[in-house]
Amino acid sequence: MSDKAPRSRGLGRGLSALMADIGPAEDEATAGAPAPRATATVPIDRIAPNPDQPRRNFAEEDLNELAQSIRARGILQPLIVRPDPERAEHYQIVAGERRWRAAQRAQLHDVPVIVRDLSDLEVLEVAIIENIQRADLNAVEEAAGYRQLLERFGHTQEQLAEALGKSRSHIANAIRLLKLPEDVQALVREGRLSAGHARALITAPDPSALARKVAARALSVRETEALVRKALQEAKADGGATPKQGQNKRTPEKDADTRALEGDLSATLGARVSIEHPPGAEGGKVVIHYDSLEKLDELCNRLSGG
Repeated sequence: MSDKAPRSRGLGRGLSALMADIGPAEDEATAGAPAPRATATVPIDRIAPNPDQPRRNFAEEDLNELAQSIRARGILQPLIVRPDPERAEHYQIVAGERRWRAAQRAQLHDVPVIVRDLSDLEVLEVAIIENIQRADLNAVEEAAGYRQLLERFGHTQEQLAEALGKSRSHIANAIRLLKLPEDVQALVREGRLSAGHARALITAPDPSALARKVAARALSVRETEALVRKALQEAKADGGATPKQGQNKRTPEKDADTRALEGDLSATLGARVSIEHPPGAEGGKVVIHYDSLEKLDELCNRLSGG
């Protein structure tokens, strides 16, 4: 399987087109919600999971609950499948593996499907999108999904925001969580820290130590923010720098909105962008970094509309 898709426009089918059949999970769908119509009914033993499915863990309790729902009401949301590339008259799951597993527990012999002819890369992309849309996805898993769509498939934050119904700042702030140390991300994945806690810890001088303290004391997000402010003040005091020296040794901490805006501009221009806005000032500087004369030429063309 190729690791890269065209960078300029993403996959030829388009992100919105790939998402067209992916709706809410059937245990989340309301009774009156319309569902895509199945184009076929396939024996369940002719369907196999996608071997590249990013999601590997399926909670036993959730599967049992969904199986009970399927026994009572059937499968309301058809599976999205493609023809199996290696076996004739067999299919590979594109979206809906959890429904397929629950249908087996409910002892269904046939399941409704929508058949789509998708490439390996498109299958992986749809799987990532489906996982992002899940309500029980933690903030780190969500952020990792966004990063995959940005880096592997060449989508921009604007394209993701429009296609997924999110704000661009939401996506930028989510991706920032991946800058945290791995042990802090693990606490988020385990549900011991929320996304709000994680965002507050990004600017901390020692995020790992503070994260353990927050989790142990079950502190609120506001209490975490206060703890981070205190740690920053103590770190500054320990440095013993005068205000003039501090300007040379340490730049002021940037707020979340400024960092999110830097991320948006960097993604748009394809170059690292830093915003320098002194606290309380009306003006500041936007600095665009380039690493070659060719990159400078490209930036000049973009900014001049060439």
